Amino acid sequence: MGRIGLWLGVVAIAALPRAALSDQIGEIGVDWAGNDIVIEAVRDPKVNGVTCHLAYFSRGVIDRLANGNWFEDPSNSAIECQQTGPITLGNIDRSEGGEDVFRTSRSIVLKSLRVKRIYDAANHTLIYVAHTRELTQGSAKVSISTVPIPQGAADGK
Repeated sequence: MGRIGLWLGVVAIAALPRAALSDQIGEIGVDWAGNDIVIEAVRDPKVNGVTCHLAYFSRGVIDRLANGNWFEDPSNSAIECQQTGPITLGNIDRSEGGEDVFRTSRSIVLKSLRVKRIYDAANHTLIYVAHTRELTQGSAKVSISTVPIPQGAADGK
């Protein structure tokens, strides 16, 4: 595969749709350069009754022009998840690695912000981890939130 084919493949992967539904519910301007904190509500597509609120930094045009690195946003994010209705577990991945619930691009090609769900069966808890995935260099910036599963919650194994 030539360079053009590789580039097109990477662009196609970066353009994949998000793994879950999300709605932007807030945007906070943090400085004169147009930088914002964006807040989204993310519903878990396989667990009814759980909503996560994800906040992340979005660089403005002035900041991009002044500081270079035009095609990338910072890795910083925060997450908080809670029960917002009766919990019904769908056919979720119960492995130690869990599965992606949400993802969005943070650069033109190589960086994405992800929310991963891990099921802690021993403690009957869902763990949601927000992190940035980079092709060449991982990020240690993570945020975590847990949702206890009430006794009697429906389990759609």
